[in-house]
Amino acid sequence: MMKLWMVTSLEIAELFVSAMVHLLYAFYIFSTAVAGDISKNVNDYFFKSNVDVNDDYQSQSNVEGLPPIVLVHGIFGFGKGRLGGLSYFAGAEKKDERVLVPDLGSLTSIYDRARELFYYLKGGRVDFGEEHSEACGHSRFGRDYREGQYPEWDEDHPIHFVGHSAGAQVVRVLQQMLADKAFEGFEETNENWVLSVTSLSGAFNGTTRTYLDGMRTEDGISMKPISLLQLCRIGVIMYDWLDISWLKAYYGFGFDHFNMSWKKTGFRGLVDCLVGNTGPFATGDWILPDLTIQGSTSLNSNLQTFPNTYYFSYATKRTRRIMGMTIPSGVLGIHPMLFLRVFQMSQWRFPQDVSPPYKGYRDEEWQENDGAMNTISMTHPRLPVEHPSRFIRSDSECQTLQPGIWYYKIVEADHITFIVNRERAGVQFDLIYDSIFQRCRKHVFRKIPQTLPNQSPRAPRSPR
Repeated sequence: MMKLWMVTSLEIAELFVSAMVHLLYAFYIFSTAVAGDISKNVNDYFFKSNVDVNDDYQSQSNVEGLPPIVLVHGIFGFGKGRLGGLSYFAGAEKKDERVLVPDLGSLTSIYDRARELFYYLKGGRVDFGEEHSEACGHSRFGRDYREGQYPEWDEDHPIHFVGHSAGAQVVRVLQQMLADKAFEGFEETNENWVLSVTSLSGAFNGTTRTYLDGMRTEDGISMKPISLLQLCRIGVIMYDWLDISWLKAYYGFGFDHFNMSWKKTGFRGLVDCLVGNTGPFATGDWILPDLTIQGSTSLNSNLQTFPNTYYFSYATKRTRRIMGMTIPSGVLGIHPMLFLRVFQMSQWRFPQDVSPPYKGYRDEEWQENDGAMNTISMTHPRLPVEHPSRFIRSDSECQTLQPGIWYYKIVEADHITFIVNRERAGVQFDLIYDSIFQRCRKHVFRKIPQTLPNQSPRAPRSPR
C-alpha cells in the first residue's frame, strides 16, 4: 500500500510540474504575440507605412514562375494570420520570394489537416468526405477558401512542401490523397503534384512521448484517466464551447467542424463532450492517436513513397550515449519545456505486460530523442515497412539527387529549436533553412516524369 501511494504521489507531482511548465510556455507565447501585435499597431498608427504599392506589385510579378514552398506547422502550431505577427517558423518564410504558411487545425487529425491543406491551396470549401465525417461525428464541410493560395496547382505546377513535426506526415497523407484522386470534383490529381517533401523533426513512425503524456500503450487510441492529455482535453473542450470570437480569431485548435460551441449545443453539449459521448476525443478524430506508434503504423500502411518526388529529412536529437546508457546531452541546450521529456524518453521501456507495438520492437532503438519525437522515427518512414533511404552527413551530399529516396541527416537540436524563437538556434537556424530553400530552388526540378523499369510514368512505386 505504501509503495502504491508513493508511486501515485510521484505521478501526480510529475503531472503538476508538466502541466505548469506547458501552461507557462503557452502563456509566454500568447503574451509575446499580443505584445508584438500591440507594438505593431501603435507603430503603424504613429508612423504610416511609405511602401510603394508599385514595389509590391513588382515583387509579386517576379515570382509568378516559381513553385511555392509551403511550410506546414506541427501540433499546437499556427499559420500566417494567427497569434498576431508571431511566426511559427520564426521568420524563415522571409528567406524566399514565394513561401506560403497555411493555418491548419493545431490538434485536428492528420486526415482532417491534409484535407484542409488541399483546399487552402486549390480553393473551395473544405470537404472532409461523407463517409469519414459520418464515422467521426462532425460536419462534412469546413472552412471556405474561396480562391485558394495556388489555384493553378497541378502536375505542371507542382509544389515544394516543408513540414515540421506532424506537418511532415500531413504532407505525406495529402500526397497519397492526390494519388488516390480522393477529392471530389478534382479527378485529375496525382502524386506528381508534389515536387519535393522536406521533413524537419518529422513524425513519421510515432513517438513514445504520447504514452508519457497519457495515451494508453495497450491500444494507442484511448487515454489514461489522469494525465496531461486529459487536462488538455478538458481545456480544449471548454475553449471551443465558450466560443469567444476574438480569442478564437487569435488562436484556434481547429475543431469548428465538430460544432462544440455553446451556441449550437448548449450546456448539454458541454456535458456530452466532457464525459466522452461526443466530440473529437470521443471518436478519436484528433492528432494524438495518429502520433502513437500503433496509430502511425496504421496510417503508414496506406502511404507510399513515390518515384518522381524528392524526399529529405532532418532528424533531431538532444541525447547522447555514455557507457551504454542514453541520457540528455546537457542542460543548457534543451528547452525547459522539453528537458523532463528528453530524460523520460531516454529511459523509456515499453510495459512488459503489454504486447510491443510491432514485431522486432526494441526499447534501445527508441531512446534517442529531441524531447517530443524519437530520432529513429524522424529519419524516414519505417513502419510497417521500411521505405528507401540514404543517410547523409552533409547537405552537400544532396547536390546530385535521386527521387523516390528519403535522404536524411541527424541534427543536434531539440524539437522546437527551429521554430518560434530564432535566437535559440543561432547560426544553425540560417544554415538549416538556407539549405532547404536553396535545394528547392537549385537542385530539385522535374522536366519529364521519370519512368522506372516495367512502370508507366505515373505508376507509384511501392515502398520497400
